[in-house]
Amino acid sequence: MRNRYQHRTTRNAMKKFQELSDKAEAEKMFPSLISMIDKLAKKNIIHSNKASNLKSNMAKHVASL
Repeated sequence: MRNRYQHRTTRNAMKKFQELSDKAEAEKMFPSLISMIDKLAKKNIIHSNKASNLKSNMAKHVASL
């Protein structure tokens, strides 16, 4: 149950992050989002390569703003 909750919470945070259009706000939220993704990978809820891909996509999103 806890794994599902953490995964769902992270997915919702990623969706909110992708909808952001303010660079300052995105940069502020970025470290916490990366931390959430790393925790999922550490607990083997998601594969480490998937975590890397997600982090890369989030970094690209911040850079494009």
